[in-house]
Amino acid sequence: MNKVQLITCAATSNLDVAIPDSKSRNIVLYFYPKDATPGCTTEGQDFRDNHQAFVDANCVVYGVSKDTLAKHEKFKAKQEFPFELISDEEGKLCELFGVWQLKKFMGREYMGIVRSTFIISPEGDILKSWDKVRVKAHVNEVLEAVQSL
Repeated sequence: MNKVQLITCAATSNLDVAIPDSKSRNIVLYFYPKDATPGCTTEGQDFRDNHQAFVDANCVVYGVSKDTLAKHEKFKAKQEFPFELISDEEGKLCELFGVWQLKKFMGREYMGIVRSTFIISPEGDILKSWDKVRVKAHVNEVLEAVQSL
């Protein structure tokens, strides 16, 4: 997929967010497996700690998982995330972006979200993407990419 057609998603703070962005900003859309797990918490904290730099680069950040809005609200509040979390309980965004995949852990196979990040232009073009993301230093890579646009 190279282009995203307009889709509206339910997010924290009782918002409906549009992808691509209706306010002419680039979007960083990061998919993560589950709220309040170690890797997902660290990744969210890294986006939180660099949030102002993303805003300064005319970019809005959204985290996405299949957790409910209620779980997202608790996770967002506890970690003091200044950005919204999108609930994709039905998996429509996960399917659209191809992040719902077969995973293996300790010999067990199961379907789950592969940690991935996308930069989406206001026109809906996917400018850059990362899949099978390793959390350490990932946010710095994404920020560099956004700042170079």
